[in-house]
Amino acid sequence: MPRDPITREDVTSLVEARRELGEEMEPEVIDAFLDRVEAAAEQRAGQRRRPDPPAWNDGRGERLALAIVSLGTGIPITAIAAEGGGVQGMIVAWLGIVGVNFAFSRKK
Repeated sequence: MPRDPITREDVTSLVEARRELGEEMEPEVIDAFLDRVEAAAEQRAGQRRRPDPPAWNDGRGERLALAIVSLGTGIPITAIAAEGGGVQGMIVAWLGIVGVNFAFSRKK
């Protein structure tokens, strides 16, 4: 619950209350005022606190990097698979690449 800021009048009324109530009530008057000062300080600190920055690491960069690496390595892997296993070798190689990318995209 927001409170009004502490003003000069608040301090003046504290001093006046202390005078009227006497020394025996001084600790209670001061404690009440200090509680109000502490609440005002906490409220100001909360207002100054910056909100958390948005989460930039949502995995998009990692997925993009994996896609680029997959395409970059896919060319030589395709050549090696085609030389050793023909069309079936190329299909197996690309199924492996697709499987790795799919598994990574499902990871949370």
